[in-house]
Amino acid sequence: MYRTSLILIVVFCFMAVTGHAQNQQKPNIVLLFSDDAGYGDFGFQGSKTFKTPNLDKLATEGVVFSQAYVTAAVCGPSRAGLLTGQYQQRFGIEENNVPGYMSQSSGLLGDEMGLPTHLPTIADHLKKLGYTTAILGKWHLGGNDRYHPLKRGFDEFYGFRGGARSFWELSEEEKVKKPEDRLERGFANFKEHEGYLTESLANEACDFISRNKEQPFFLYLSFNAVHTPMQAKKEDLAQVEGLGLTGKRKTLAAMTIALDRACGQVLDKLKELGLDENTLVVFANDNGGPTDSNGASNYPLSGTKANHLEGGIRIPCIMRLPGVIARGSGFEYPVSTLDFLPTFVELAGGQSDTIQNIDGVNLMPYITGANKNRPHEMLFWKKENRGVIRKGDYKLLRFPDRPAELYNIATDQSERVNLAYEQPERVKEMYKLLFEWEKGLERPLWMLDRFYEGKAMERMDRYREQKRDEYE
Repeated sequence: MYRTSLILIVVFCFMAVTGHAQNQQKPNIVLLFSDDAGYGDFGFQGSKTFKTPNLDKLATEGVVFSQAYVTAAVCGPSRAGLLTGQYQQRFGIEENNVPGYMSQSSGLLGDEMGLPTHLPTIADHLKKLGYTTAILGKWHLGGNDRYHPLKRGFDEFYGFRGGARSFWELSEEEKVKKPEDRLERGFANFKEHEGYLTESLANEACDFISRNKEQPFFLYLSFNAVHTPMQAKKEDLAQVEGLGLTGKRKTLAAMTIALDRACGQVLDKLKELGLDENTLVVFANDNGGPTDSNGASNYPLSGTKANHLEGGIRIPCIMRLPGVIARGSGFEYPVSTLDFLPTFVELAGGQSDTIQNIDGVNLMPYITGANKNRPHEMLFWKKENRGVIRKGDYKLLRFPDRPAELYNIATDQSERVNLAYEQPERVKEMYKLLFEWEKGLERPLWMLDRFYEGKAMERMDRYREQKRDEYE
């Protein structure tokens, strides 16, 4: 009896140890996600004035994607596509934030708008694979309790449900006026931070990493930096003196310093705990920079947030996973934030090809060179009458107020040479492909007042061409 018990104890101990070892073979996943940053406003993207040493270092340690795209040119819908791995138009979310300036006949209104609850998120999938999950910062996928992050696969939430808020502690009046801006820990436990919010979120991230260092985790650090309001620390403003920057752009440069420092703090914590070699780190942004509202530069791309020129939908993006992704490498083919979900699931030991309706692909075979093909032959964007298809190197833009435009992005990333009149057959072919995709989409669950579509077109025309010397 004693011998049998001893054997059982040894077996159970062995199983516990090997189980722990197998568990730790799964890489941790950290997604550093900025808000409204300009494509060209990072050192690793070519900026000479914006100081981003930590992200620049990260870029040398992994792969930089030169053609990374989001699924929408505005915040909320872009996040919906990222978290589900599906084009958000498939489930009724076009490029309209929640809540917003909606038509009274647009269907769901106010807090009823949000990410449909039947859709699993990245966090849902990773939880099933044994991961502890957390989102820190901006949610922006529904203010109603049923849309809450803790009901969407996340174990922990410290952040706010809305789309933008002050970087400083809210006053009681502000909390009453915009309750979706209140910071909450968990569910409905509202408590404001102290100090500067970008730093507070980094501190929370480091705490989460420390508490979960013995098990695989997924951390979605969803900064509201560098979205408006334009608020920077005095110390950071002092660092950009003498660079020739003024107004919003000067404040933006200072806010970017804080963002980079926060990312560096998280990267340092991973290294301190010996987790950096077994952690996939991704840095990305939610849409193009809104040059008019925060002074962002999307150079050398044309356009801004809210339109489908490259400056509205192409983003800076880095991935680092030591031993898997080559240091200092680049990837030239188009990729999408749709690809994050299947990439994360496969790394976690899951099978992304068993997940229904996802539009993304696992990027690892492409990054490592095992697959030499393009991850995507076609990519799509849509908002009401506006539609875009990228097929190979060609991109067609359909508008409500002017003829369609066609560009070869491989030779003309600034979209200055419209080829539509020279290649009418290609235009016709791509129109049909775009319409075929649209036929499979749901009707929008809510829609923006038509007035704002006009404003979006005005913004596109105003910022169609951006020049380096206007920003540096």
